[in-house]
Amino acid sequence: QVQLVESGGGLVQAGGSLRLSCAASGRTFSSYRMGWFRQAPGKERENVGVISRSGGSTYYADSVKGRFTISRDNVKNTVYLQMNSLKPEDTAVYYCAREDQTGIYDLWGQGTQVTVSS
Repeated sequence: QVQLVESGGGLVQAGGSLRLSCAASGRTFSSYRMGWFRQAPGKERENVGVISRSGGSTYYADSVKGRFTISRDNVKNTVYLQMNSLKPEDTAVYYCAREDQTGIYDLWGQGTQVTVSS
């Protein structure tokens, strides 16, 4: 059974950095675009960014553009979210997800908490 497992969350001061990892089981990781999402208490889930199958193309939400970087290692079946210059408003549970061929995110990780203190 394919699973996504996030790690790397934690508590950091404003201006600091964290790197989240999302490890996928299974042999077809490179066949899928991968996305990172976040959800803060009382707010809707937000798509933070997406990376193409090869890793050559990325998309970022305006709220994180220039501060966050998505990358992937198709040998290690892992996608990363490097978060720099963190702000208190970045506090949320962060999820990775797999995008299927129809554009639907059909597989989600369990989430990892990121808390940014001011």
